[in-house]
Amino acid sequence: MPVDATHFGYVRDLIRDHAAIVLDPGKEYLVETRLEPLARSEGFADLGSMVDVLRSRPIDGLHRRVVERMTTNETSFFRDLHPFDALKRDIIPGLIARRAWSRTLDIWCGAASSGQEPYSILMLLRDSFPALADWNIRLLATDLSPTMIARARAGLYSQLEVNRGLPAPLLIKYFEKTGDTWRIRDSARRGAEFRELNLARPWPALPSMDLVFLRNVMIYLDLDTKRRILTQLRALLRPDGYLVLGTAETTYGLDDAFERVPFGKATAYRVKGAAD
Repeated sequence: MPVDATHFGYVRDLIRDHAAIVLDPGKEYLVETRLEPLARSEGFADLGSMVDVLRSRPIDGLHRRVVERMTTNETSFFRDLHPFDALKRDIIPGLIARRAWSRTLDIWCGAASSGQEPYSILMLLRDSFPALADWNIRLLATDLSPTMIARARAGLYSQLEVNRGLPAPLLIKYFEKTGDTWRIRDSARRGAEFRELNLARPWPALPSMDLVFLRNVMIYLDLDTKRRILTQLRALLRPDGYLVLGTAETTYGLDDAFERVPFGKATAYRVKGAAD
């Protein structure tokens, strides 16, 4: 049954208030396709019945599951490729040179989903930069969804998932077959920490970062939340650190304290005035 205007309005406001995601008019189909299966699995006759219950009680686990279902968790290993080429060719070599005194790198993946992006970064570091073997590599991977964080922490992937973007040599080197799935080896996950974090809510204390990946997140957020996130990132990034956004995202018109830094077909951002 199509979602009516009242039920759509409630879901739209719930998602905006708890994840800062904007559902424009015309996205009713998205609410139907993502929440109708949840309503059935929770024992409701239809989506409207579930929304009526949500409206009648305080925020609880069901509300959070609705928010989680409405977030986009599309991901793959080495997604879009060009940012990873930039890491390998330019960004990481530069950071290695500038961090030789501390032998430490702090990296944050702010929308880790089921873990392919943070594991891709770790594999790239270990496979392409053997000099980092005795460095302290700390990679924080966060996501709004506790389900996604649990999946990322488990490091288990189907054959279809490893076929999407993961080169065969890296699969053989960094994964082991477990039944019908592939598990990332402990050697490849060393340094990774997975935490639940809602970017639209107040952030916990975080360490200063050399590199932040926050790709394909802000396109879904309202304007005020985008600006607030960029302000917080500016304070979090070390002066010569880099922010990597999705290909359809930019700091332009949101926070002019950032400057665009092209790396071939990829783009990163850093705070203006940062030393090379």
